[in-house]
Amino acid sequence: MMIKIVPFKTKYAPVFRDLNLAWLKKYFHVEPKDQLLLENCQKHIIDKGGYIFIALLNEQPVGCFSLMPTSTKIYELGKMAVSHKYQGKSIGQQLMAFAIAFAQQQNWDKIILYSSTKLPTALYIYKKYDFKTIELEKDLPYARSDIKMELNLTNN
Repeated sequence: MMIKIVPFKTKYAPVFRDLNLAWLKKYFHVEPKDQLLLENCQKHIIDKGGYIFIALLNEQPVGCFSLMPTSTKIYELGKMAVSHKYQGKSIGQQLMAFAIAFAQQQNWDKIILYSSTKLPTALYIYKKYDFKTIELEKDLPYARSDIKMELNLTNN
């Protein structure tokens, strides 16, 4: 199933929010930082130097992810979601491959992410793409996060 991945446009803000709210409500709950990022992604992601990409299948949005700067050449991959009815069709893997290629084109050093061991499918994808588990700091951005991973782009 080939998708087209496009940069964020304002018209996709509700899709970005809804795709993420769906999985958050299914597995966890919506935390204050989620609310902030999802209700005004333009202000809290794009305007702060971040990126959002949307996966389209037959011009219909079916997935998304964001990349948010944590320092000059390190970005956090987050808010990756695939519509429930399109899960299991490798769309998440296509999004991941695109995110890594984009980061390499930007000459970034690393991509980091926070996840949960309650999401085995997501962890499978991260490990498949060579993300390594690293130490989790205190004062995490999300209560649900119990694992932190990084992909070092300088050796790839």
